[in-house]
Amino acid sequence: MLDYNSILNPTVIGMKPSGIRKFFDIAEEMKDVISLGVGEPDFQTPWHIRQAGIASLEEGKTRYTSNWGLKELRVAIAKYMQEQNNVKYNPNDEILVSVGGSEAIDAAIRAIVSPGDEVLIPQPSFVCYDPITRLAGGVPVIISTTAENEFRLTAEELKAHITPKTKALILPFPSNPTGAVMRRQDLCQLAKVLEGTEIMVISDEIYSELTYGGEKHVSIASIGNMRERTIIVNGFSKTYSMTGWRLGFACGPAPVLSQMTKIHQFAIMSAPTTAQYAAIEALKNGRPDVEAMVEEYDMRRRMIVDGFCQMGLGCFEPKGAFYVFPCIKSTGLTSEEFCEQLLYSKQVALVPGVAFGESGEGYLRASYCYSVSHIKEALARIGEFVEILKK
Repeated sequence: MLDYNSILNPTVIGMKPSGIRKFFDIAEEMKDVISLGVGEPDFQTPWHIRQAGIASLEEGKTRYTSNWGLKELRVAIAKYMQEQNNVKYNPNDEILVSVGGSEAIDAAIRAIVSPGDEVLIPQPSFVCYDPITRLAGGVPVIISTTAENEFRLTAEELKAHITPKTKALILPFPSNPTGAVMRRQDLCQLAKVLEGTEIMVISDEIYSELTYGGEKHVSIASIGNMRERTIIVNGFSKTYSMTGWRLGFACGPAPVLSQMTKIHQFAIMSAPTTAQYAAIEALKNGRPDVEAMVEEYDMRRRMIVDGFCQMGLGCFEPKGAFYVFPCIKSTGLTSEEFCEQLLYSKQVALVPGVAFGESGEGYLRASYCYSVSHIKEALARIGEFVEILKK
């Protein structure tokens, strides 16, 4: 009998499975469960985008593309980045089309991080940054953000965690799970701290189009000289409701993107061809779809924040993405205890805040990328559960 523990990579063995999926998998085995747990838009991919993908299949466009991605798509991405983020990128060597934003994050970290290098990771944040850093031999350095600062990263917090071993900063805003955003003045302060260093920034901007309250997303790459040290990761899953198409992209300095493309070349080869043709259509003609979805999300956002506040679970107003992060410290339960008891007693699936880092303990993540009726029923059940806890 083989001893698999001696065969398998100990770093991989030590990785915990995603805390997001744990409760989702349990919920799938139960009846009448309402889930606010998975961040997947309930909108279908707009028909004209699907039609473009279908047309590419009908026309036999099913071959590999360039490792970098279709030239027409990279040109469209460059145009999009200049119009939406005020940053210019050369489509020939500064834009890589990836299999979702997650692959781009992986390639960026592996291209930059050597064994022993430190990577600064603000938390609570998406679950992939820490394990990918470890797989590259890097050392995750966690910066805990707080509700008092609306879960933003401050210049003081950043400066306090920089050491001679710091190689990169992950900048995950708008944030999953908190809905926090970084405004221009916040980013300018971070840029001042990074001046004179060789620290790279991996700016995960997958939710950049989903912002509320009148202020558009600002990319740190558009500030001062930050473009030369920033890799922007974005994609089509959230903005255009294209989760299953698995398409993302990275933009950054050519010397870095060329190394990322080598990793992509050997691990993936090229992103799905059909999805790339659909993405071209999304960028060319999808603006009305995005605006309509953002308007709908904004209405749901206000409804779910009010719902949690009315049941006594304090919730700061998220200004981005499609998540709320209510505080459950008043219940006396840990976030995992709350989610487990809620799931089994009221058949509602949420994600415990601790799944996004220790600083997420005492909070829950609930997504509002579900229908209004779905959200209302979930809030009603959660409210009943909270009332039981108070007795």
